[in-house]
Amino acid sequence: MARLRVLVLLIGLAAGRVFAAEAAIAVIAGPQAPTINYDRQTLKDIFLKRIVVDASGVALAPLNLPPADPLRQAFSLALWGQPPEAKQHYWNERYFSGVTPPYVVRSQEAMLRFVADTPGAVGYVSDCLADARVTVVARLPAPAEWAARLSGVCPE
Repeated sequence: MARLRVLVLLIGLAAGRVFAAEAAIAVIAGPQAPTINYDRQTLKDIFLKRIVVDASGVALAPLNLPPADPLRQAFSLALWGQPPEAKQHYWNERYFSGVTPPYVVRSQEAMLRFVADTPGAVGYVSDCLADARVTVVARLPAPAEWAARLSGVCPE
């Protein structure tokens, strides 16, 4: 009986790991990914446009989904611990210094296409949607509230 309990516990833990792995946000770059370290702080700096070129001098082009998009919400929470609206003051100040926010694309498919075709582009998609057109340069664990929405985005 004890072995059965242990087996059930292990299966439950394994299932949790599989689900958690599926609930990830893939940070993507083109096939010729910019030469840069993709740790959390560097990603913050790229998406805040504090780093604008890679080690080879290629201009970086960070991309976002629209602010109301659930994946944009999840990305902001995963990277900064804040919703996208929390960065509005930052971008208002930067705008008057001549720095515009990252480009906004309408969908994850548009994100994939733009990143695949644009040198220096860096974006994000649901991990299950990253395909051969792009290079996954980092994975961010999705916040718990995103996991339920992921099931509707990713094919089974």
